[in-house]
Amino acid sequence: MLLIDSHEDLAYNILTFGRDYRRAAAETRQREAGTDTPLHNGDTLLGWPDYQRGRVAVIFPTLFAAPARRKSGDWDTLAYANTEEAHTLYQTQLDTYHRLVDENPDLFRLLRTRGDLENLLDHWQTEAEAHPVGLVILMEGAEGVRHPGELSEWWQQGVRTIGPAWAGTRFCGGSGEPGPLTREGEALLEGMAELGFTLDLSHMDEQAALQALDSYPGAIIVTHANAKALLKGLESNRHLSDRVIQGLLERGGTMGVMPWNNALLPGWRERGGRASVTLDHLVAQIDYICQMAGNARQVGLGSDFDGGYGVQSVPDGIDTIADLHQLAPRLAQKGYSEADIAGILGENWLSHLERSLPEAE
Repeated sequence: MLLIDSHEDLAYNILTFGRDYRRAAAETRQREAGTDTPLHNGDTLLGWPDYQRGRVAVIFPTLFAAPARRKSGDWDTLAYANTEEAHTLYQTQLDTYHRLVDENPDLFRLLRTRGDLENLLDHWQTEAEAHPVGLVILMEGAEGVRHPGELSEWWQQGVRTIGPAWAGTRFCGGSGEPGPLTREGEALLEGMAELGFTLDLSHMDEQAALQALDSYPGAIIVTHANAKALLKGLESNRHLSDRVIQGLLERGGTMGVMPWNNALLPGWRERGGRASVTLDHLVAQIDYICQMAGNARQVGLGSDFDGGYGVQSVPDGIDTIADLHQLAPRLAQKGYSEADIAGILGENWLSHLERSLPEAE
């Protein structure tokens, strides 16, 4: 079974910490031992050899930068004070992905069209010992878009999905900073729809997400979030209410669940540390979405690995992204069929991409 991961902050890590995702996670950890990097972002879970072991065919790498008011420390160099700075940081990250693909065509490929996706999948069906990993570029937080008129430039450079929020933005409320869609947010969504962008509701405040579900005519997904109903005691607008999840499902969207302990078991450190969280907690999130949907076709994986946390903060037994295949027997024990499991691990995201990517440039 192929595995698809709908959220990874690769460029942020490359530019902030100098991580080289051509290397295995184990090699990167060895190189970073004794440095401050694991203190800030944990030990990495990602690397091209790990993608190969885990049959990770496609990832959604992000363009991400934090507003200066949410900067984590002096080491956090990718933070912006205004829209121009955000634009520069996002463009630099996008250039990083283009360089990664151009310099390593056997390792990574940029996916712009359905044809690109089909060619990649054909390669994964061969008996070759190694396969390129497809990149579907995701803009997380849209402050890099100075005005809707430049959306076409981002599209031409390969961006295919945009989430208007991380923290609150001038477009809408976000994590920890609630609020509705603004007029600028409505204009952004209108411009996105005209070009065919997928809208990512992740990090959007509930009020803004519900407005977007009612108004956005294009494809809508959630790349990385969990069901708030299972996170007892968590007072946050970061994860999704049943109302938002139901709206997403009714729109035919896919939701990527997160194998991050903070999003699986609030207070896990005090409850026994990493050993207190297992993949059964992630299976519970998957099953919750499937029960709401009445099928197993609208949930996938959105790890957010290396996105502010590392191996120290994921379920016990997970060492790299390749270990997410351990979900298969646990899902089978709950009665999920082989086709269901293949969908959850990757086919559901592939179905979304086949519907949403343009046929040609």
